[in-house]
Amino acid sequence: MKVLVIGSGAREHAIVWKLSQSPKVSEIFSAPGNGGISQIAKCVNIKVEDTDVLLSFALKESIDLTIVGPEVPLVAGIVDKFTEKGLKIFGPCKKSAMLEGSKKYAKEFMMKHGIPTAKYAVYNSFNEAINGLDEFSFPLVIKADGLAAGKGVVICNNKEEAYEAVRGIIEDRKFGEAGKEIIIEEFLEGIEASLMCLVDGNKIIPLESAKDHKRLLDNDEGPNTGGMGCISPNKILDEKLMAEIKVEILEKVLNGLQNEKLDFKGILFIGLMVTVEGAKVLEFNVRFGDPETEVILPRLESDIVNIFLKTIDGTISQEDLKWSPKSCVCTVLASGGYPEAYEKGKVISGLDKVDSDVLIFHAGTKRVDNIITDGGRVLAVTTLADSIDEGRKKIYENINKIYFDGMQYRKDIGKKLN
Repeated sequence: MKVLVIGSGAREHAIVWKLSQSPKVSEIFSAPGNGGISQIAKCVNIKVEDTDVLLSFALKESIDLTIVGPEVPLVAGIVDKFTEKGLKIFGPCKKSAMLEGSKKYAKEFMMKHGIPTAKYAVYNSFNEAINGLDEFSFPLVIKADGLAAGKGVVICNNKEEAYEAVRGIIEDRKFGEAGKEIIIEEFLEGIEASLMCLVDGNKIIPLESAKDHKRLLDNDEGPNTGGMGCISPNKILDEKLMAEIKVEILEKVLNGLQNEKLDFKGILFIGLMVTVEGAKVLEFNVRFGDPETEVILPRLESDIVNIFLKTIDGTISQEDLKWSPKSCVCTVLASGGYPEAYEKGKVISGLDKVDSDVLIFHAGTKRVDNIITDGGRVLAVTTLADSIDEGRKKIYENINKIYFDGMQYRKDIGKKLN
């Protein structure tokens, strides 16, 4: 089979890496790919938002299977375009992708179908939003409605911070058109958890659990990022809690999808907050999470091609998923200045010195004469181990071998913070 993976991050590198292990795969393309992906796949210089160009490429190359990594092409309707031409593509249709494309739409979906979530209100003017703050206690959460590359969420501890967040999103258009409307939301206290599920139109099947570390700095301090590290499994999601989540969230989500006639086939990522009242949904993503993918796929022992194809065909079952009992730890190395302004083009050294049982998934890199930085999150340093603690030790020993100017990372990924 010839396979195309759309995207250029560590998530896509992990998907390409897993595909390369399948005996069914003869050739892998990645658009646009990155410096690490280029070592195991053929990178083609097509942007993820250029859906028509991607379709032409897939038709010309007779691609048998396409996997969409990022949300932008999904929200733009790439799955509909490929499907109309008879091409197999893994990901939800445009209508289903609105669950990530609009936070307002997602919240309305949750309320309509009885899915537990935070209290919220939607505003599209500065004055209305400022007046609406009185309906909430602090801290509270302010979100841009549309896609903001994982950065459109601000936690505000007081009215002054909330005022600045509202002004930044609605008036200054910090997140562009994504901020035409904002959601003000109750702040949920608890422990975050990430749950990715396969959805084939008839079933919703959770993958192994993970815990993402979103804040930039140790001890969960600093600004939110796209994710600074991850572990799997997430001990908070034990059998008892998963049984509750199945009834209170997963079954309601599936019923909602079917009632709304959303032909959802792909991955539904459910961001959860485990509160004293039970698990509540923070957000939906309609694709593999990042960095969750980097810790889930190393634990997957099944052929990922079969999983993709059976999900598309509507025949996936729990028995198709075989998992390693080992734990997985991933720490992200980021550019100096991330998640705000950062420089690119820094030479990365030491990758050849890393232990053979440590996986380096490239995020923001490109290959010139050397591997150089080309993004905010640069590398995801990952390993399987018998325990989270053992994995942490291995990760940080190997990070000490890697260097690029301005490199920053958290020192506490996988450490017990709660």
